[in-house]
Amino acid sequence: MSHDHHAMPTSDSHAGHHQPTTAGHHHNGGGGGGMHMMPMVFYFGYENVELLFSGLLINSPGEMAGAFVAVFLLAMLYEGLKIARESLLRKSQVSIRYNSMPVPGPNGTTLMETHKTVGQQMVSLPHVFQTFLHIVQVVVSYFLMLIFMSYNAYLCIAVAAGAGTGYFLFSWKKAVVVDITEHCH
Repeated sequence: MSHDHHAMPTSDSHAGHHQPTTAGHHHNGGGGGGMHMMPMVFYFGYENVELLFSGLLINSPGEMAGAFVAVFLLAMLYEGLKIARESLLRKSQVSIRYNSMPVPGPNGTTLMETHKTVGQQMVSLPHVFQTFLHIVQVVVSYFLMLIFMSYNAYLCIAVAAGAGTGYFLFSWKKAVVVDITEHCH
């Protein structure tokens, strides 16, 4: 096993390196010829850190601080977008229908149970706008997931802190409800 820091680690080398190595990193049109080693442990580093795209390379403390702020704001945007979509959905609901049905009550009595059905038209400007916002929300959620999967602790903290701050700022009026359509949580 070579301890030369310029050589590519072999499959049996230790993952104790705190910086990702890009030796041998080539883009060959998406084929398997290029090799890129990603860290598989959390690390605090600011040199040679790729942020989503190969052209976005962090190499200084100032660049990491800028990336931290950008990722923090992106995570806040994601939380705000979720609340905005929910609010727009409530405002765009166009038909409300009440259905009453008899249900058995205590001691042989009959009670009337009323259900409220709320609908929205599929081909409508509000639904098209909701669809666009949903696409943006999905893309942002996957960007945040990929940023977290960089294992850079600074960027992971930015994702978590931004999401927490966004939730604090945008969700304070919302009742706490578990959203089963939530992405990447």
